[in-house]
Amino acid sequence: FLVDHHAGTAPMEEADAMNPHRSVCFCVMAAGIAPAWADGLSLDRVYHPYVEPMEREIEWRTYGYPKDRDVGERTQVHQFGYGQSLGERWFVEAYALVESRRGDTATADGWELELRRQLTEQGEYWADWGLIFEIEREHGDRWEASSGVLMEKEHGKWSTALNVLLRAEWGKGMDSELETRLVVQTRYRWSPLFEPAIELHAAEDTLAVGPVVLGTLRLGKRRTLHWEAGGYAGLRSDTPDRAFRAGLEFGF
Repeated sequence: FLVDHHAGTAPMEEADAMNPHRSVCFCVMAAGIAPAWADGLSLDRVYHPYVEPMEREIEWRTYGYPKDRDVGERTQVHQFGYGQSLGERWFVEAYALVESRRGDTATADGWELELRRQLTEQGEYWADWGLIFEIEREHGDRWEASSGVLMEKEHGKWSTALNVLLRAEWGKGMDSELETRLVVQTRYRWSPLFEPAIELHAAEDTLAVGPVVLGTLRLGKRRTLHWEAGGYAGLRSDTPDRAFRAGLEFGF
């Protein structure tokens, strides 16, 4: 993670405690009413609104689905990134994108630049808040820019993260369009090494839900290895029946 948010839950009034099941229900309803205009599978990591000062990280992510509904082949995308904090509130990260299809050689597909801003201190308010900004260029002069709000709420051993983004797409051979994207993760902080969770991903051509497992291994002073993996079931006809994502992140 960008910060050690396993350190404990900040004190709060019992009346502010949030039921995790109620949180998930609220976010599912929000996904159903959010307007969205765009195309493609929208499946990515869950972002948290925290920045660890003086942290650097090397990251690998992958996501995809065993069989494309239209062309009948496996599609998988890899992201290789390096990031570091800029002071106490900002974090910047750059990624190289690589795409592979069954039977084809993996090819470079573009790059992405990401900027995150922590707005509040952990436990300062009812929930913790942050912002995210992204710009991406894909092969064929296709562009994508997005910005959004990051929220996290702890309630006992449970933690719910919410990402709400607005994304614009434009470029050669494609229509300019807008899309809203919603990601929800509710996880149980069993131990730093193992945290089971459930996630919801919603966009115009994506509505998927599934279990995720994640954890963080401490390798020494200010050195950590974070891992996560999840499998998802499509809930609509325009979403692959099965999809997956995984990632490794070395922080130092």
